[in-house]
Amino acid sequence: MRKTFLLMVAAALLFSSSAPLWAHHAFAAEFDNTKPLKLRGTVKKVELINPHSWFHIDVKDKDGKVTTWAIEGGSPNALIRLGYTQQSLPIGTEIIVEAFQAKDGSNKACGVDLIYASDGKRLFLGGSAPPQQ
Repeated sequence: MRKTFLLMVAAALLFSSSAPLWAHHAFAAEFDNTKPLKLRGTVKKVELINPHSWFHIDVKDKDGKVTTWAIEGGSPNALIRLGYTQQSLPIGTEIIVEAFQAKDGSNKACGVDLIYASDGKRLFLGGSAPPQQ
């Protein structure tokens, strides 16, 4: 009886500790490292949420059509350690984002670097994307 109880406790601990891993994804599961992007647009919305931050930018094409892109960044904690603050990226700021597009072709990407169009300052987005060559 005691052995069965210990096995049940061990199994419960094993499954409860690995549950968060099932919800998380690797870069390669969602994004394509053969589809690098360089997007120029204005910040529409910033979401500092776990496990990844999201930067929404409006990108105009050559015909003036605006498309909103969602750019995944690292966790809020990782961005703060890299020097990001709430005042770092006001709505309407023009930026350039180097990223990799989602495998499904949607307007979603995993960001590598964010570059301020005004002064060229670069902010590493702290995400899971491999470095661009």
